[in-house]
Amino acid sequence: MRQAAAREGATAQGATKDALEGARSDVVLRNACLVLADTIVPDGWLAISNGMIVEIGEGRAPERGEDLDGDLLMPGMVELHTDHLEAHYAPRPNVHWHPVAAVVSFDGQLATCGITTVLDSLRVWSEDGAEEVDGEAAVLAHAIAQARAARMLRVNHFLHLRCEVPMPNVVAEAAELIGRSDVRLLSLMDHTPGQRQFRDERKLRDYYRGKKASLTDAELDALFAKRIEYQAAHAAQNYRGLVALARAHGTPLASHDDTTLEHVEQAIHDRVAIAEFPTTAQAAQALHATGIRVLMGAPNLVRGGSHAGNVATAELAQTGALDVLSSDYMPASLLPAALRLSEIGRSRDLAAAVRTVTKTPAQAVGLDDRGEIAPGKRADLIRVRIVEQLPVVRTVWRSGRRVA
Repeated sequence: MRQAAAREGATAQGATKDALEGARSDVVLRNACLVLADTIVPDGWLAISNGMIVEIGEGRAPERGEDLDGDLLMPGMVELHTDHLEAHYAPRPNVHWHPVAAVVSFDGQLATCGITTVLDSLRVWSEDGAEEVDGEAAVLAHAIAQARAARMLRVNHFLHLRCEVPMPNVVAEAAELIGRSDVRLLSLMDHTPGQRQFRDERKLRDYYRGKKASLTDAELDALFAKRIEYQAAHAAQNYRGLVALARAHGTPLASHDDTTLEHVEQAIHDRVAIAEFPTTAQAAQALHATGIRVLMGAPNLVRGGSHAGNVATAELAQTGALDVLSSDYMPASLLPAALRLSEIGRSRDLAAAVRTVTKTPAQAVGLDDRGEIAPGKRADLIRVRIVEQLPVVRTVWRSGRRVA
């Protein structure tokens, strides 16, 4: 794991330099309901120095500080899987926005939603006639780096390489990106008709018609036939190549859309760290039981179920098989989902619910310097008030500096 350690050190050093420029020193936040990793402090305070939390306490603060009027004070949220950047880069069919401007727009949305660390999920494959943003991972990765270097970003951005295993050039395309210091996760996906999430081919047809209504049945037939051909010709070899690539670079692996116990066995064999969006309760429970962190969609929880007819996030929460929430396609879903989880989860515990969007995802990708309110951790914080049963993000701090 020498490469991973070196990469983590370099990334942390760069992120810290970025975060601490202009950071406020000796800040006290008082009269807050502190959401700690394991408990709630109803009348709490904390002190920040040089971008770090240096002290927390209960009752009267030692200094006057900033009065939070009893609002929740939570760790900034950590998002591991969101492809919503693509909606800013390609807002309409055949329309591509300036990539750096798209990154800055997306970054602002994340900050106002209370997300202070994000793994931008980039599609690492090319396919004619399918998606508007396929083959653009390098463009977006470069745009993120440009925006970061110019100090245009409010939150910390890392990369999540989403690899469609059957695509002919996916290993080569992943190899061009995985050596970057900001890559933190690689997921192994297969959206071939008849596989995993799309065992029922009709679901895939509905998906593409929703994305691109102009596709005819004949065009979909041709696209699906090509996908099946690619799967037969390349999937097994590419899968092994991607796993080997991730291991060589010390990059955590994620499985995707695990459906059967065979998929679970494969995930265990390949030592994946995170199982993204398992489609059945059986697969999710088996994955969780082995210590693999199960990640599910916050929109699924907020909406009351999966839009694709897969297992509900709430069902896994009630059985204790849920570890991480992800906003997926809707950044504004993450905070309300976490608070909703505290009402329906097995523990019915606000601190435990908040861990699914803070400490647990941070630890899953080796970001142990954040994700909880504790001395020695980064002062990535959000102030939240409940208004008419909806959580409202009032203030966001990144390394002690207000960014929203």
